[in-house]
Amino acid sequence: MGANIADLVTQSADRTPNKPALICADRTVAWSELERLVRAVAGGLAARGLGKGDRVAMMIGNTPEFVSTYFGVLRAGMVAVPINTGYTAYEVSYLVEQSGAALFICDADSEQVAIDSAGPVPLVRVGSDAWRAFTVGSTPPPRVEVGAEDLALLMFTSGTSGRPKGAMITHRALMANLEQLAALQDPAATLPDDIVMIILPLFHAYALNSALGMVAYTGATAILSERFDPLASLRSIHVHRATVVVTAPPVYAAWSETRRAGEALTSVRLLISGAAPLARSVFAAFVERIGQPVWEGYGMTEASPVITSTLVSGEPLPGSVGKPLPGVELELRDAQGEPVDDGDPGEVIVRGENLFSGYWPDGHDGPGPDGWWATSDVGILDEGGNLRLVDRRNDLIIISGFNVYPREVEEALMTLPGIVEAAVMGIPDPVTGESVKALVVASDDTLDAEAVIEFARTRLARFKCPTVVEFVDELPHSGTGKISKGALRERIAGVRE
Repeated sequence: MGANIADLVTQSADRTPNKPALICADRTVAWSELERLVRAVAGGLAARGLGKGDRVAMMIGNTPEFVSTYFGVLRAGMVAVPINTGYTAYEVSYLVEQSGAALFICDADSEQVAIDSAGPVPLVRVGSDAWRAFTVGSTPPPRVEVGAEDLALLMFTSGTSGRPKGAMITHRALMANLEQLAALQDPAATLPDDIVMIILPLFHAYALNSALGMVAYTGATAILSERFDPLASLRSIHVHRATVVVTAPPVYAAWSETRRAGEALTSVRLLISGAAPLARSVFAAFVERIGQPVWEGYGMTEASPVITSTLVSGEPLPGSVGKPLPGVELELRDAQGEPVDDGDPGEVIVRGENLFSGYWPDGHDGPGPDGWWATSDVGILDEGGNLRLVDRRNDLIIISGFNVYPREVEEALMTLPGIVEAAVMGIPDPVTGESVKALVVASDDTLDAEAVIEFARTRLARFKCPTVVEFVDELPHSGTGKISKGALRERIAGVRE
């Protein structure tokens, strides 16, 4: 197997040329056709004068054009810079400038934002004459030697605190994570005969490598969902007989309340969740109403992205993200860098070939000389070695010297009927240093702050309970459904005391 991740498309096309690689709402693309498109994009990039190592910004939805562009950029020895299609021109211009992109490829939906943010960077829109010059394939793909340590992806983190940073991900890191996932056998993460429903934006590492990458690695088939609609997605799964679903908790939450969801999912052998914590209530609903568990995992962009999964032990556990993948080492350490006692929370530290090479442009804050990298996540390992995430270290609230993990408080509040969603943050307190503030989305208009605080006191130690409760219409989320604490801190929501 070659070092270039794009070689996976060639290999799948050689093995099963007529097998569907991609299924979309309006078309199906076979592996041989995808290989032709990838070659065409690579040749088109070279014809424009781009060379090895040049960065290509991509702002494209979940379509075959995203897939052919991504693998085409890598085939040409260049670096893909996927951009969140929901970003504003202000956000995009920062990423384009920081990455030093030599070309910007967008689709029609993102064209105006791309125009407003590209600056001097040449812009190509999918479907335009310039784009069609790619797909004609008159220029052969360049003969470029790509090594395992060559950069494949520059993926900017979500920026929930501070400006986004570009994680430098090599072909080695991407391939390592695919091999780690492929080592799972009972159950297997992806099989050649699988039809994988991807209900995640491909600009996210979770969808890009652990879903699409695994499809290319095994020669399976991917169903691309451009927008999530509970009924439409279930219909697509049923019609195409999908066997694996890869998505995030909000999708499972919606399906758990959808009638006849179980009937639509009868062909599915694996329901996989990641990118954000899965509520225990949603896990229980799937087991009870649908008759299937949800397999949860944990990862980060910097790990290409999967670190742990309940697939490793073969046992889905509510509230757990499982054990480290084969080839991934994991430890919990305290603030002094020492291993914590059994059962105590500690920062998750990881090591493996799937780790990134630091942040753009100089590789700063990457793995240390010994290969270990601190995630800033706080977790607890149970007796069986399964990881349960407690919180982000940077979100830790310290009250009179006592640690409060926001996720613990949020999970407690979510058990109160009438609360749809909750987020907890620390606020300054003149006596205790910090106190707990809860932002709550409620479905019950009669619910007030006093009732929420009183309920919390039945579930939590007093110092962990909110002292302030703010009711909001909605909470800001990232592209994968994770609550954005950074955005919460920056905005002032309408208050209903």
